[in-house]
Amino acid sequence: MTTAGPRARLVAAVRILAICLAATLVVLLVVMWWGSLRPGAYSLTEHAAGHGGASGGVSVADLTADADRAADVKVELTARHETVQLASGASFEGYTLNGATPGPTIRATQGQLVEVLLRNEDVAGGVTLHWHGVDVPAAMDGVAGVTQDAVGPGESFVYRFVAEQAGTFWYHSHQISHEQVIGGLFGMLVLAPAEETAVTDVVAAVHTYPNGIRTVSGEPGVMHVPAQPGDRVRVRVANTDNVPLSVWSGAPFVLRAVDGGELSQPPPIEGKRVTLTAGARVDVEVEIPASGGVSVQLPGASIVLGADPGPAPQPTEILDLLSYGEPTDLPFDPEQPDRSYRYDIGRMPGFIDGKPGFWWTVNGKIGDDIPMFMVKEGDVVRMTITNGSGEVHPMHLHGHHMLVLSRNGEQATGSSWWVDSLNVEHGDTYEVVFVADNPGVWMDHCHNLPHAAEGLIAHVMYEGVTTPFMLGHDTGNNPE
Repeated sequence: MTTAGPRARLVAAVRILAICLAATLVVLLVVMWWGSLRPGAYSLTEHAAGHGGASGGVSVADLTADADRAADVKVELTARHETVQLASGASFEGYTLNGATPGPTIRATQGQLVEVLLRNEDVAGGVTLHWHGVDVPAAMDGVAGVTQDAVGPGESFVYRFVAEQAGTFWYHSHQISHEQVIGGLFGMLVLAPAEETAVTDVVAAVHTYPNGIRTVSGEPGVMHVPAQPGDRVRVRVANTDNVPLSVWSGAPFVLRAVDGGELSQPPPIEGKRVTLTAGARVDVEVEIPASGGVSVQLPGASIVLGADPGPAPQPTEILDLLSYGEPTDLPFDPEQPDRSYRYDIGRMPGFIDGKPGFWWTVNGKIGDDIPMFMVKEGDVVRMTITNGSGEVHPMHLHGHHMLVLSRNGEQATGSSWWVDSLNVEHGDTYEVVFVADNPGVWMDHCHNLPHAAEGLIAHVMYEGVTTPFMLGHDTGNNPE
């Protein structure tokens, strides 16, 4: 009989340890997978009760505009799935609103009540409309499974809201939005100020369709607009794509507004470009020179006003909105917030509803395990947004606008910089603040829509507000 030597015993012990570690890893993965599974139908607010949220209270469906007030602006939109042909002749399988993409530009004046009837003719996955950047009543926010059910084929839904703001906005589906928006379910919304201005308006929705062609308001490459020397033109540029782009001009221009918010005393800009993150809008004002034309340019596209002056090279210097314009007084003290939160963006492997992947995270959590950011009406809410995920993220808060206080420790000294869509580069830290003045349950997510579908979604929830709508694979509601 022989006795195993020390080396053999060590090898055996290592094998047993490896087996134990492997078994532990398998058990851990099974537990993680099981814990990620969601019911076929569940309420976001009831699920959130175990993650810092609450159940019960006022239904989000009851947070609407005055039902007895007559509409000042009425629009009907019909969503279809069809082969889309662009002016260049290129075509792709996509979606239209009233037979076109972009859909009709909706215009209203500040103070008017807007009513939009959405019909879904044949979009199999269902549709909604989200009014991007407009602080609508919560029931009108258009998020399937949170503020309404998706509108199925043959069904309709009526949106009603008062245009309390003035500025440049857009609308798009918030149901399977990472597919439907790129495929064509979007349009522009312009809310004019109550006082008229002597400026010509040009709407420029920048969009790249599934065939890879970048367009401006449906025109591939170049959008031509008649203009005469001496004309003042406000070009309302919206980035409806998933990634940031730049805006510039070979002529002096003024940046009048960002995300619908007018800037205070903005000076002329020369030799700089403006970063426009996904979902964001800027209003660029130019005066047509005696030579007869100006172009507002973007990568791969341009808006030519009057005679074509020819392309201008993209400037290397980026306009810093932290110091652009002059500061104004605020009706609250951002240094004395009622609540403070961190929104730390990362990435790690895990499961979302049983599906394995390398998912985006918020505060180290994935998907529905991300706790709610709880607020109550009237709170001043300060948030620190950090991005250590390795990619840029355009962060979009529904129902509110955020005031940028600082970036990477540098304080804002220019015009009040209010955004609903904020470009957060890898390594950036932003301090922002907003006032909780619009009760509801609100998404706070990345507007690179595939990122949202991959888990980069959190919610701001008001105390005492809940939703009757359901999420889950049995409900037909899929907001991303």
